[in-house]
Amino acid sequence: MPRISILSVNHQIAPVAVREKVAFSPTKLPSALLELNSIQGVDACAILSTCNRAEIYAIVDTDNAEELLSNYLADSHNISASELSPYLLYFEGEKALQHICHVATGLDSLVFGEAQILGQLKDCYQTAKASGTLNKILEKLFQHAFTTAKKVRTDTEIGSSPISVAYCAVKLSENIFANLAEQTVMLIGAGEMIELCAQHLQQKGVKNMIVANRTVENAKKIADLYGTKAISLKQFSTVLYQADIIISSTAASVPIIGKGLIESALKLRKHKPIFMLDIAIPRDIEPEVSQLDDVFLYTIDDLQQVINTNIKNRQKDKSIAEEIVLLQNQKFATWLEKLPNEQVIQAYQKNAYKMKNNAIKSALKQLEKGDDAGAVVQQLADQLTNKLLHTQFNNIKKANAEQLNQCLNCIPKNQKI
Repeated sequence: MPRISILSVNHQIAPVAVREKVAFSPTKLPSALLELNSIQGVDACAILSTCNRAEIYAIVDTDNAEELLSNYLADSHNISASELSPYLLYFEGEKALQHICHVATGLDSLVFGEAQILGQLKDCYQTAKASGTLNKILEKLFQHAFTTAKKVRTDTEIGSSPISVAYCAVKLSENIFANLAEQTVMLIGAGEMIELCAQHLQQKGVKNMIVANRTVENAKKIADLYGTKAISLKQFSTVLYQADIIISSTAASVPIIGKGLIESALKLRKHKPIFMLDIAIPRDIEPEVSQLDDVFLYTIDDLQQVINTNIKNRQKDKSIAEEIVLLQNQKFATWLEKLPNEQVIQAYQKNAYKMKNNAIKSALKQLEKGDDAGAVVQQLADQLTNKLLHTQFNNIKKANAEQLNQCLNCIPKNQKI
């Protein structure tokens, strides 16, 4: 029977330098799904790509599922399988079920309990659905993960406080600057993460914010919400020197901020320090920028100190959430066990309707010839009954005592039509 398989490259063992190599661009995701789904043995698939993970969810009908998915991930990003191998996590069956639920609930997130991952997982599901790469099992798996996440957030305090990567980014900024309200912040990008950063910064009293994005209209949507300024990426190099804090999170495939650009900005600032936080995957800021004096460059992996405090405060909720996941997964496992029964019923029903349609065609031809209607109906009923019972009678004749008891339970009681 096809198996549930998940291949993951995530923050648990893969640093940002590795994660950015296997990130999937949103624009290329549909074609990547179709390519993966066309591989022999892959019955269905979905791909999740965020700043902390690149994961393949698949229903695979082959014994070498891990190798198949690993080779696809490596080949699709033009990197060697041996280079990627130390950073791969593979889950199958019950472990795969547990993993996707931990992802959906935020239990596996860099920031424990973050809410954004559920929305990202739903986007992953919708993209796969639109691309036609889901099947019944994978569809049910995602719906199960969503239901479990909802129950965890309803029954625990995990969703009660605004913990997210954006929250931790602002918290880290607060650790660097004694008074955030006095700083000028440049936010680069216009996605959910940047909007959350703007929200948290405003709550800290920050008034001087600049939102820069490739499409200035999208930047303006965020800027208007928080009463700040919006510019295009073509303009941002001319005002970069004004920023004390730069937080970047775009979907660019290559860095948009280089060492030379920051050197120029530092000269204009008379070497007043800049705090930079790159929470994009792939990274927006060249790593070489960290070599500059007066620059404090952090990536998403550097949020660990803030995150550790968050985890300590939520141990009780984590235990309750894991118990909920365990109980919910038992329900899914039961559904999966009974799936072959349902497939047999569907096949039997399909075959029965095919017999019925053939019998009706034959009866209509007889009626057109002028045969007696009563005799035709009687013949139709007899033929259909005999055909439907033929296979069952043969199976009953071959059954042992235990199987015969099961057959007795299938005998229909007198029913009115």
